[in-house]
Amino acid sequence: MWDKLEQVEKKCERLEQELADPTLVKDQARYRETVRAHAELVEVVEVLRIHRKLRQELTEAEELSGGSDELAQMAKEEAARLKQDLAESEQRMQHLLIPRDPHDGKNVFVEIRAGTGGDEAALFSADLFRMYSRFAESQGWKVSLYDSNATELGGYKEIVFQVSGKEVYRALKFEAGVHRVQRVPTTEASGRIHTSAVTVAVMPEVDEVEVVINPADLRVDIFCSSGAGGQSVNTTYSAIRLTHLPTGIVVQCQDERSQAKNKAKAMKVLKARLQKAKEEEQNREMAADRKSQIGSGDRSEKIRTYNFPQNRVTDHRIGVSLYNLEGFMNGQISEMLRKLQEADQAAKLAAE
Repeated sequence: MWDKLEQVEKKCERLEQELADPTLVKDQARYRETVRAHAELVEVVEVLRIHRKLRQELTEAEELSGGSDELAQMAKEEAARLKQDLAESEQRMQHLLIPRDPHDGKNVFVEIRAGTGGDEAALFSADLFRMYSRFAESQGWKVSLYDSNATELGGYKEIVFQVSGKEVYRALKFEAGVHRVQRVPTTEASGRIHTSAVTVAVMPEVDEVEVVINPADLRVDIFCSSGAGGQSVNTTYSAIRLTHLPTGIVVQCQDERSQAKNKAKAMKVLKARLQKAKEEEQNREMAADRKSQIGSGDRSEKIRTYNFPQNRVTDHRIGVSLYNLEGFMNGQISEMLRKLQEADQAAKLAAE
C-alpha cells in the first residue's frame, strides 16, 4: 500500500506543477482533465502527509515514555492516542485508494418506466420521480425533464429526466434496477394489496469525445408533442425521435418548444444510452470484476421493495430495511444511499 501511496503523491505533485503553468488554461479540455485528476488525488495525499506527521509524533512520544516521572506518563498517554489516530488514518487511506468510478462526478440521466401493474405501476413511477426530485432539491441539484408519457390518472408510463450537480452519479448509480411496490392502489375498491414493479435506469452524462455517432446511423422523426390521453400540448412539429439503426435504441424528446433544442437533448440521452450499453457488455465479459459490485445495475434485477402496509423499504442487495417509508418517498433517501456506498466500498476492499 505504501508504494502505491508514494506513487499517488508523486503524480499529485506533477499535476500541481502542471496546474501552475499559465499556458495550461489555453487548452481547456486538458485543463479540465488536469483539475479533475488532481482533485481525485489531493485528499489521499493530504491523509498520507497527516499519517507521516502522526508517525513522527509517535516516535517522539515513545522516546519520552521510558521513564517513570510525570512527563513519561503523559508521553505514554499521548502515544496511545497517536496509535489510535494512526490506525484510523490507515483505514481511511485504504478506502481512498479504492479505484474511483470515473463517472462518479458526472450528471446523470434517469429513466423510470412502469412495469407490471398497469395504472398502479404508472402511479408509482410518478412517486419515484417525485422522490428523486425532492432528494435532488435537498442536495442543491437541478432536475430537468427530457421526456414523459403521462397517464390520465397522473402517473407516468415512462419519464426521462436529467439530474445535474456535484457527485450526482456517485449518489444515484445504485438506484438502477427493478423497484417493487406493495400497497393498496387508489383504484382498488376491495382494499386488496397489489404488487407492481417499476424499472429505473441511471446513466452518466457522457462527454462529446466519449461517444461519436455517425449521422448515417440515425433516423430522425419529427412529430407534435402530446400529453396524457393523446391531448396535444404543442401544435408545432417540435418533438424529436432519434433511432440509432445499428442498435435499435430509440430516444425522443418533446419537452422544449424548439425542434433544435429537443434534438440536442435527445442526442445527449442517446449518447448516454449507447455508452451504458457498451459498459454493460464489457461487464458481462468481465464476470470476475462484477463480484466486487453490490449490484449489477441491470434493470432486470429486483433491488428494492416498498411495502406500504408495513411502512418498510427494503434493499435486497444489502439486506437493509428502513421503517420510515413516508419520509423515504419524500426524498429522505440519504441513509440508504450511504449504506449502499459503504457496502460497495467494503466489497471492493475485500476484493483487493
